[in-house]
Amino acid sequence: GRAGLAWTAALLLAALGAQAAAGDFNPYRVLGVGRSSSQADIKKAYKRLAREWHPDKNKDPGAEDKFIQISKAYEILSNEEKRANFDRYGDAGESQGYSQHQHRQFHHFHEGFYFDESFFHFPFNSERRDTSDEKYLLHFSHYVNEIVPDSFKKPYLIKITSDWCFSCIHIEPVWKEVAQELEALGVGIGVVHAGYERRLAHHLGAHSTPSILGLINGKITFFHNAVIRENLRQFVENLLPANLVEKITDKNYIPFLSNWKKENKPHVLLFDHMPAVPLLYKLTAFAYRDYLSFGYVYVGLRGTEELSSQYNINVYTPTMMIFKEHIDRPADVVQARDMKKQLIDDFLSQNKFLMAARLTNQRLFQELCPVKKSHRQRKHCVVLLTGEGDKFAEAYEAFLTFAVANTKDTLKFVHIYNDRQPEFADTLLMDEEKYQGKSAVVILERRNNAGKIAYKTLEEAWQGSKEDNFILLDLLDQLRTDPGLLSSETVLADLNDELAPMFLIRWLYSMLDYISDCWDSLFHSNWREMMPLLSLLFSALFILFGTVIVQAFSDSSDTRDSPPSEKEETAAKTEKNDASFSKESNSRIPKKGFVEVTELTDINYNSNLVRLRPGHMNVVLILSNSTKTILLQKFALEVYTFTGSSSLHFSFLSLDKHREWLEYLLEFAQDAAPIPNQYDKHFLERDYTGYVLALNGHKKYFCLFKPHRSGDEGGTLGSCEDYDSSLHVEARGKSSCSPGSRSIKNKLHKLSFWMERLLEGSLQRFYIPSWPALD
Repeated sequence: GRAGLAWTAALLLAALGAQAAAGDFNPYRVLGVGRSSSQADIKKAYKRLAREWHPDKNKDPGAEDKFIQISKAYEILSNEEKRANFDRYGDAGESQGYSQHQHRQFHHFHEGFYFDESFFHFPFNSERRDTSDEKYLLHFSHYVNEIVPDSFKKPYLIKITSDWCFSCIHIEPVWKEVAQELEALGVGIGVVHAGYERRLAHHLGAHSTPSILGLINGKITFFHNAVIRENLRQFVENLLPANLVEKITDKNYIPFLSNWKKENKPHVLLFDHMPAVPLLYKLTAFAYRDYLSFGYVYVGLRGTEELSSQYNINVYTPTMMIFKEHIDRPADVVQARDMKKQLIDDFLSQNKFLMAARLTNQRLFQELCPVKKSHRQRKHCVVLLTGEGDKFAEAYEAFLTFAVANTKDTLKFVHIYNDRQPEFADTLLMDEEKYQGKSAVVILERRNNAGKIAYKTLEEAWQGSKEDNFILLDLLDQLRTDPGLLSSETVLADLNDELAPMFLIRWLYSMLDYISDCWDSLFHSNWREMMPLLSLLFSALFILFGTVIVQAFSDSSDTRDSPPSEKEETAAKTEKNDASFSKESNSRIPKKGFVEVTELTDINYNSNLVRLRPGHMNVVLILSNSTKTILLQKFALEVYTFTGSSSLHFSFLSLDKHREWLEYLLEFAQDAAPIPNQYDKHFLERDYTGYVLALNGHKKYFCLFKPHRSGDEGGTLGSCEDYDSSLHVEARGKSSCSPGSRSIKNKLHKLSFWMERLLEGSLQRFYIPSWPALD
């Protein structure tokens, strides 16, 4: 009874206290703006306060906390959704999901009071959140200068997060577990706080939080699946190249191990009872791919018994073997029930090179023969300068045997082919005749990175005899106590990169890599990165093929539907000072030097009107056989400046043939009566010559131009000769200068002004239910 009520009241007070604490943060008050402020005002206030309170400039002890509050306030108010949630719920958490969660806690209070841990703990407060991400936080300079170069050695899994993000809280337990697991395997982990590292978040292409992405070889790939352990592990595994590890069986292990000479690398075999290659082994292969070649043997698979038996493999314990110049026995072996990354790294780092590696590039030379750092850290290289083929095989084998017996941390053995590195060989041997066609041994010490070395060449050619071995061993013993034994000095040029492909092959590989990246991005849900490229590509294809197809259909329809006998082309060759075109300054520049006018007949009726493309109009002149030539000339003059518009088509209709079609159409027009007292002389019927109709075939409407009275604008056109000089007409019949011809031409006076209004869309439109047939 009373105890229960007291307990309930205590809980309510605690809840109200927690809400009040959470509600103390007011982004409007922090930025000093009102609730009705625009985004521009908010951004301006943020920039001013950020400059004032930035910890690098403001030495006030509370500047850092103030700057964090300013950043949080701007993060809320700059996002319309977050700002609306804050305005609606009055809660600094601005997460609708969190507000709804609170609402559900109190909605059915009378049915039973419900609360959980978040009831007393505001989850969006960054000061109370799990600090496990702090050691992974990335900054822009750190990312560019360290993380990107390191991504060529190991992949990185990066999370983009922010305060006031409910989904970030939701995935945090899974992220923490997977990050710890993958980091132990050799995956780099990074966290970017979008509120404090906005520049880096935009650089990575993250437009929302939380976001997870992978980075490998400097390339970013976004994760788009559900955030669970299995999906994240598979995502990291998919980042790695597919050909890192070769599956080895009894059939292919000898060719694989024998490839050391061509690749100039030791070869590694891992024996394990897992069907799939472990992720740890793939990550190791990626990290050491420049130094070692990797193979995997599934000992439980039929067809690996001979391999396991030859090397005496314990099938119940993972075993890793390094093979160098001799494939019949491993150079080093490690076994462990739980193969850890540190154990593998220590094992491989001691076996990165062959016993007598061939110098194929400058990088390998610098690693095997490093520059002397001090008198106590002298490192010498013994170089065999030899040739290829069976002729030099015995000398090489003897040198290799000597190297296996005498290799130390301060003494490395290498060999080089004279014909592949001629400049290197000539500099050391001085083109002496006694070394021609034979092998020679040189002991050298690199003095600086500019190529300066101190060296001594064995006086006689190297044949691998016991005497040669004794002489070389004696020199090395003397060198321990007398560094001055290397009496000669010279400067070596950089070695040629023997394994580098030709330019054309490198270009081809680059193209294949690019195509592969695009393919992976296209079919592995990486749409956010690919969307701009796909949009540009499809837009270009649509414009290209759309233009070609439309032009093809347009040309074919014009050819099919417009016989030469039914087409009138009026050539307009105007003078530059022609005043009749100066008033059309706002029209498009004509594309051609003539007006193409097609007769509207039953043959081309559908293509030129009924099936006219949306947005296109056909301007049709009504004429008779007797007025055809005169009206076409005047019509061409009036509409010439509008021929630059691709949406306008020009036709004429014979009144003698299609009077019924025209009269049916005019029934839908208001006040479409002909000019009073003007009739055809022969048939005593209404005279529609000079009428112009603008027909919109798609929307089924037309606009109407009615001729002016014959005497209204007399004298405005000037003489007939002036008119004919401004426009040359190619049509049936000849122009006339009689008073009757002037009255006919005056019918189309001011048609150009009507065309201007047509393009403006200010003319009255007469709609019809359907286009009548043209008989």
